[in-house]
Amino acid sequence: MLKEEKKEFIEFMMKSDVLRFGNFVTKSGRNTPYFVNTGNFRTGGQIATLGKFYASLIKESCGDAFDAMFGPAYKGIPLATAAASALYNEYAIDKPYFFNRKEEKDHGEGGSLVGYKPKDGDKVIIIEDVITAGTAVRETMPVLKGAADVTVNDMFISVNRCEVGQNPEKTTVMEIMEDFGINIHAIITVKDIYEYLKENGSYTNMLPTMEAYMAKYCVFD
Repeated sequence: MLKEEKKEFIEFMMKSDVLRFGNFVTKSGRNTPYFVNTGNFRTGGQIATLGKFYASLIKESCGDAFDAMFGPAYKGIPLATAAASALYNEYAIDKPYFFNRKEEKDHGEGGSLVGYKPKDGDKVIIIEDVITAGTAVRETMPVLKGAADVTVNDMFISVNRCEVGQNPEKTTVMEIMEDFGINIHAIITVKDIYEYLKENGSYTNMLPTMEAYMAKYCVFD
């Protein structure tokens, strides 16, 4: 039985045209029957609601045991901002946030980071949308480590696709844990999406396609 909060999040993404079903190609080049595009969140109400979902997961997973939140450009920027705001409004947890520019600024204060300036010893959490191939994480870690000797133990995402990474027997999430020691926390997983479709009863035509895709590309603990 799918938890109510997960059901609410799936329906929220579908209503916002962020979770879509059909034929798509992921960043890793895989054909997929579902696609998540957080770039389709576009209103104040949507980003406020999204921030609450992230804040709830952060509070549940690590409370206030971190020093700052990082949102990788570009989609991670509004996600980290919304999560930081919701953490304060919902739980009175007031933490700084920062993000990077794709191209380093060569005038004014310069540099590639905007917002909080990380310090040696800081515990930083990363706020992202979806992990498929893990490219964003591998690009993000050098940016953070280049700024200061920070520790990154936790990363928060909207959807864990549970897909195999470079090793066909391990998911990208498992590889990131092994390579960087980062725990990935997801609001929902592909299994949750599948369970929602199954319980809803209106998407029976999607189930065989989802099952075939999961059997081909997904690994579950």
